[in-house]
Amino acid sequence: MAGHISGYASRRGHGGTRPVAKGVFTHKPLSRYDDVPWEHYHFPRTYLRTVERIVGDLVVYYEPGRLGLGDARGGREAYVAVARVVDVVPDPERADHFYGRIEPGSYLEFVQPVPFRIGGRCLERRLEKREGTVNRGAFGRAVRLLEEDEFEAICRLGFGGLPPQVVEAARAAEVDAPGLAEAPVPFEVERPITELLAHRPLRDRAFADRVVAAYEGRCAITGIALRNGRGRPEVEAAHIRPVAAGGPDTVRNGLALSRTVHWMFDRGLITLDDDFRLVLSRRAELPEELRGLLVPDRPVRLPGHPADRPHPAFLAWHREHVFLGS
Repeated sequence: MAGHISGYASRRGHGGTRPVAKGVFTHKPLSRYDDVPWEHYHFPRTYLRTVERIVGDLVVYYEPGRLGLGDARGGREAYVAVARVVDVVPDPERADHFYGRIEPGSYLEFVQPVPFRIGGRCLERRLEKREGTVNRGAFGRAVRLLEEDEFEAICRLGFGGLPPQVVEAARAAEVDAPGLAEAPVPFEVERPITELLAHRPLRDRAFADRVVAAYEGRCAITGIALRNGRGRPEVEAAHIRPVAAGGPDTVRNGLALSRTVHWMFDRGLITLDDDFRLVLSRRAELPEELRGLLVPDRPVRLPGHPADRPHPAFLAWHREHVFLGS
């Protein structure tokens, strides 16, 4: 991506400087657009003014039912992640298209997808007509502005923590998403969500919960699924590209691994190729107990949803910067 439009400067219009606003990016995992959610969002000029309003603030990502590429379905029809937009740059290869660039390290997936309708009501008020039906015209816009209270509610639902008034309202209504109203509160509800999103303990827990759930509590490499006395999975969530090296908190940058395998992966004794097959370093001297579990060239266990599987770019980074050689 070449060229640069200063997001902060570009918000100046005939009426002076417009305030920043939160927003929604609709993202299809199999989209024809050049989206890399944790790096940039690709969009046509139609949405330029709206994205410029969002620069400097936060967006939530919405995954529609259609995944892209024709009539492919299977999308979650839910809000799935949050990130901060830092600026807008023109697409050097495609006229009238732009990239909304994402602040490194700001992208974070929700622990649980958040449906756009709960209790028969839209979480975005602009998507609902007066009679309560969905405004399909507004819903068809891939980029939308979001009110502060709407953003707050979506994020708290996504991370499993609900303010008391939201719990009360959800229990009084017919909730479309079972379990949301009963979700535990993993953080202090009185703290602003924008502050919590930068809180490393919250990010670590959200990432771990998301990865372990995607792999159903089973080690991707050994296939073993152990649980402790309280039913918690024994596996750990491993970043493929560590956060310290610029790795994002996305399930696509994660693997569920047992503790010993996690230790070996982080030290470059094992890795995965682009076909998701196990590769052992020649420096890995395996004890007899592990030889039947760590078999070179054997495919690893992957999440059922393609959008949750490791991204090739992160695996390539691990092979180049961490792996000790085959």
